[in-house]
Amino acid sequence: MYNSRISGLGFYVPENVVTNDDLSKVMDTNDEWIQERTGIKERRHVVKGTDTTTSMGVKAAQKAIERAGIDKDEIDFIVFATLSPDYYFPGPGVLVQRDLGLKRTIGALDVRNQCSGFVYGISVADQYIKSGMYKNVLVIGSELHSHGLDMTTRGRGVSVIFGDGAGAAVLTREEDTSKGILSTHLHSEGQHAEELSLIAPGMGKRWVNDIIEDNDPEDTSYFPHMNGQFVFKNAVVRFSEVIMEGLQKNNLGPQDIDMLIPHQANLRISQFIQKKFGLNDDQVFNNIMKYGNTTAASIPIALTEAWEAGKIKEGDLVVLAAFGSGFTWGSVIIRW
Repeated sequence: MYNSRISGLGFYVPENVVTNDDLSKVMDTNDEWIQERTGIKERRHVVKGTDTTTSMGVKAAQKAIERAGIDKDEIDFIVFATLSPDYYFPGPGVLVQRDLGLKRTIGALDVRNQCSGFVYGISVADQYIKSGMYKNVLVIGSELHSHGLDMTTRGRGVSVIFGDGAGAAVLTREEDTSKGILSTHLHSEGQHAEELSLIAPGMGKRWVNDIIEDNDPEDTSYFPHMNGQFVFKNAVVRFSEVIMEGLQKNNLGPQDIDMLIPHQANLRISQFIQKKFGLNDDQVFNNIMKYGNTTAASIPIALTEAWEAGKIKEGDLVVLAAFGSGFTWGSVIIRW
């Protein structure tokens, strides 16, 4: 058995900055209301006709591959996590294979686990490498939320939270099993699936021709729905559980954490977890203030920024943790 280690990181966000004051011009909200509830000051939105979920993922991937010190054709497999693919099908994994210009017809897997997508993707890649099947796996989390949000007062409870962006990591075989990814831990609880969901244009209950015929402008099933308080209460419990699960698996405790990178869902959730585990500000990295909730992209964006800032050093214990729609949640324990 091998371990896998993160050998390269990269992220990309659109240049277009959307502040809370900008949102107050199109819906009944204000900077104080948004910051008090979420901690978000601004986010990035794609300008129509520029980036896509795939193109952002490719840009992040190119940086990660360069930093990994490998040629792009040394990538053996692609894992792409998103809830906002360019097409209903096929998924963006194959589009990355095409747009990176890879010579080999390597496999591509799409992960649909929303906020937990990158953690799930890392776990999948880690298992492929540990088994000896692949040596270098590219994992991408990318989201383009802004084109699908209800940017009116009706949708403000959700629309003020989300932003666009992408992050990527290259996982590489590591023969020293004392470092790299030590363990991953994944969970789901489908009984709460509809508490954080986007129902349409799902094919389970409605036929495509019926949807087209209805053409109902009041049909909100095309916009994300979130039971915010219920999600928050579940998130703080599951975050705590899955972080402790990972630490205990490796005979570690909260005092051993050098850097916690939580999914950037809500600054208040991160602050709650930080306080519960007795961590100081240097042990937790948050950037939701700048980018909002970028779902599957939030952890790789934050991880890359923390690494670029020198906050993660060789030998550090790094913990990734996420909770989101599904409900799904998970953690990754890494000896850097």
